[in-house]
Amino acid sequence: MPTVRDQKAKVVSDEPAARDNSQPAGDFEPSIEVEIAGVRFQNPVLTASGTFGYGQEFAHLIDLNRLGGICVKGISAAPMPGNPPPRIYETDSGMLNAIGLQNVGAKRFLEEKLPFLRTLRARTVVNVFGYTTEDYVRCIEILNDGDGIDAYELNISCPNTRCGGMVYGNDPKLTEEVVAASKRAARLPLWVKLSPNVTDITVLARAAENAGADALSLVNTFVGMAIDVETRTPRISNVTAGLSGPAIKPIALRMVYQTARAVRIPIIGLGGIATTEDALEFLIAGARAVQVGTANFYAPDTSIKIVEGIRTYCRRKRLHVDDLVGSLQVPTPNVEKATEY
Repeated sequence: MPTVRDQKAKVVSDEPAARDNSQPAGDFEPSIEVEIAGVRFQNPVLTASGTFGYGQEFAHLIDLNRLGGICVKGISAAPMPGNPPPRIYETDSGMLNAIGLQNVGAKRFLEEKLPFLRTLRARTVVNVFGYTTEDYVRCIEILNDGDGIDAYELNISCPNTRCGGMVYGNDPKLTEEVVAASKRAARLPLWVKLSPNVTDITVLARAAENAGADALSLVNTFVGMAIDVETRTPRISNVTAGLSGPAIKPIALRMVYQTARAVRIPIIGLGGIATTEDALEFLIAGARAVQVGTANFYAPDTSIKIVEGIRTYCRRKRLHVDDLVGSLQVPTPNVEKATEY
């Protein structure tokens, strides 16, 4: 079975180009800007929270100004130490992680991390985490004093902490409670990051929308685990962890497609995106933007290549990005009448 490292062999480029007979683009220059809850992004490609640090860690590897946006790692009102190691384990076509939302806390984020992010053209989205509704509200109240944040991403779906997170993300009533309280506190657009570890994600999506969410990010990681058979112990100290990477893409894509037809607010799609074609699939399924996550660990320039791949695809198709969003053509089954005798 392929591993995450095997994904390095995949060409992150305009893969669909070799498979259609579109006319030359000529002088057509597509718009790849997108708007989400009143915020304009120069392109629809963002980095996913928890995979890109606070942004500055990647500044020596790629030109951050070419990104649509950076979703920083989860921020809580007070600093969090995270889980003890081991907390990352590579699996077939994916990765298990249970970092446990380790972060510097909201006040230090404003003082130490945000000044650098303010210098970038890429938009800044701050992922917010708490164990109680009051924790979420307090964190947002602190972050409201920051200059340079463009939106909040409410993390109610993290599977790698021992409480909080998924408790909200699995219960529609609790989802409405925490989203409504956070929306009242927020001075900026509020995105809500949903958990895929539910029976019907559209139920949670509607609950978040009803409570005032301005957009939805989906999906977060799936709950998984791995065991060392020699020692008969868990590979991760937390026992279970969040599974990400190419292995989850087909399921994440299906959930985006379903949710796009269940709500009216914008969707940001993520889950195993590693190539231009991956990103285009999410856009066509109904996402207005995408986030690149696990690929950042083995190919930090993935997001930049996807930006250019989307631009090339749109130029060749003579389409703007907005034309792609939700443009999936679903064939109508041709069911012949049964012959009567």
